Amino acid sequence: MKNITSRFFVGAGLATVMMVMPLMASAATLYRQLELGMSGSDVRDLQTFLAQDVTIYPQGLVTGYFGFLTKAAVSNFQVRNGIANVGRVGPITLVAINAQMLGGVTTGASAPMITGLNVAVSSNGATVNWNTNEFSKGVVYYSTSPLVTYERTNSVDVSGSTAMTDTNFKSSQSVSISGLSANTTYYYMVYTTDQGGNVSVSWPSTFHTNN
Repeated sequence: MKNITSRFFVGAGLATVMMVMPLMASAATLYRQLELGMSGSDVRDLQTFLAQDVTIYPQGLVTGYFGFLTKAAVSNFQVRNGIANVGRVGPITLVAINAQMLGGVTTGASAPMITGLNVAVSSNGATVNWNTNEFSKGVVYYSTSPLVTYERTNSVDVSGSTAMTDTNFKSSQSVSISGLSANTTYYYMVYTTDQGGNVSVSWPSTFHTNN
C-alpha cells in the first residue's frame, strides 16, 4: 500500500496546521476505521457529522453506505484538518473526527480508548501518563520538530522523533522521557496497541520543559 504523508504542526510561532472545529458536535462516536464499500450505523453517523458543513459534504446524503460521495467528503475533511488526503477513515482521521464529535480519542475497530492523558514535566524530562479501557502497550513519540506521520490501514508510522516504549500490556500507562533540553517545546504523540493488534493514537500535541 502506498504511504501517504501527513505533517502536523502544533504550537505557536510556526506555520500552524491544527485540527479545526468547523462542525457542530454530534452525539455519536466512531469505533472502527471506515472506507469505501462499508456500511452500517457508524457510516450513517459519519455522514451525519460531515453533512453539518456543506463545504465538506455538499450532497449531505445520509445512507449508511460509504460510497464515492462519502469518500470525497472524508477527503475534504482531511484537507481541512491537515491530514493526509486518503479518502478513508484511518487511525489519524478517526481520532480527529472523534475529537470534534465528543472530544474523544478512540480509533480503530475495538481499539483501546485513551483517556486521562497528561504530561508532568521537569527541566530535563517528562512523564506521559494515560489510561485505556483495555490492556494495551504504549509508545510515546516525541521531537523538538513537528511530527511527521504515515497513516496506514491499521497503523501509523511516526518519523522524525524518538520513541520511549512501555512493552507491558496494562490499562494504566506511564512513560518517562529523560535527557530533554530545558525551556524547550516538544511535540509528542501517544500510540497504543492492544493484544489483538488494534491501534489507537492521540492527537499530536506539545509540552514545554521547565527552565
